[in-house]
Formats: sequence, structure tokens, C-alpha cells
Amino acid sequence: MKNKPLVAITGASAGIGKELAFIFASNGYPVLLMARRKEILDGYDEIREKVTAKVDVTNFDELQEAITLGEAKYGPIDLMINNAGVMPLGDYVAQPRTEKYQTLDVNIKGVINGMDAVLPTMIKNHHGTIINISSVAGRYSSLNHSVYNGSKAAINLLTEEVRKENAKNNIRFTLVEPGLVKTELSKTTTISEAMEIYQDQIDSLNGGLDPKMVAAMILKIYELPQEVNIKEVMLTLTAQMV
Repeated sequence: MKNKPLVAITGASAGIGKELAFIFASNGYPVLLMARRKEILDGYDEIREKVTAKVDVTNFDELQEAITLGEAKYGPIDLMINNAGVMPLGDYVAQPRTEKYQTLDVNIKGVINGMDAVLPTMIKNHHGTIINISSVAGRYSSLNHSVYNGSKAAINLLTEEVRKENAKNNIRFTLVEPGLVKTELSKTTTISEAMEIYQDQIDSLNGGLDPKMVAAMILKIYELPQEVNIKEVMLTLTAQMV
């Protein structure tokens, strides 16, 4: 049986990224797992075919070095999932500028770095898939989400245009826009009032969408034939009104 190609995942230490690591590994794919907390990745003992790397996605050199390690062991990356992100919430005026810049750096620059790190090889091989994790926040604004909304809207348009430019290269791009998901993203929020409002939303949706559901959908999208591209998917709990 032919070995399955390498799948790379950023932000693999929690939430959607963690579930992606396990579902792809359980389906026979070797995985390159990247996160700032490498010790968590190293603890995924059930995943045998893996390379783990401490990576800050805003640092292109760190990302490129991790990819070099992964490809040296398992061959070219065929699927890159740009999942790493942050979501510090707050009223725009009250939110520290450092948090605003961090949101833009991780959520936008991190996706750009992820695409830049794999696209040259994918174009050369005339094969590959890039999945960028955005959010319903890229389509609909909401209280205390202004900079986060902006970062995700940027990912949406960036993904759309890069996809169009690379259709001729047989590279697939999928934009995934989940609603409220059970993740650790909100832990980066430092403004208590914003966190209280967001917690009320979480509670009203029984904690949010299970990240396993998002990961399962992404696996199905990827395993479609290369000539088929699911360009965009928005998914939420039925009870979420956006």
C-alpha cells in the first residue's frame, strides 16, 4: 500500500488543531505538528508517525525549519492546515494596542507564512491542498470582536484570491469558517467585561461546537479527489444564529 502524504498543522496543541492531529493520524497520515507548546505535542503518544516542532507562526524561519524536518522524514507536505490563531476580545478603545497587533500578526501573518512555506513545492509538484481556518467572525461583526473580525475578514479575501491565482497550478484552497467552538481561544482575553459577555454566549450554546466535528469535516474535504475543491465552508451549531 502506498504511504499517505504528510499533513502539516499549525496550532496543534489544543482545540481544532489537536483534533486534526488525531483524526489525520488515525486515518494513516503522518503529521507535522507545530505549536508554541511543543511539550504538549510530544505527549501525543498515540500518534506514532509524527514530527513535532516548537513554532511561533509569526516567525517564518521557525516555520520553515519545522517543515524541512517533517519533509526530510516523510516527504513533501501535501496538506497544510493554517489553524493557529488568537482571539483577545475587548471594546476597541479599551483593548491594548499590543493585543491588537498580536491578533493581526498571528491571524494574518501566520497564515501568510504558512502558505509561503509550502506553496513553492506544491506548485513545483503541481499538487497540494491548503486549508485556512477562519471564522464566522470574518463574515459577521460582533461586540468586542472588532480587531478579530478584521483579521478573519482579511484571511477570507486573502484565501479567495490566492486560490484563484493557483487554480492553474492544481492547488486546492479551502476556507473553513466555524462558529463558536469549544477551544482555548478566549483565554487570551484580558478584559473581564468582554470575557463575561462572551462566556454568556458560550453558556447559551452549551459550550459551543465540538472541535471533533470541524476536524472530521476537514478530513472529508481533503480526501475528495484533487480535481474537486470545496472552496468555502461555514459551520456552526444549529442554535447559533449567525
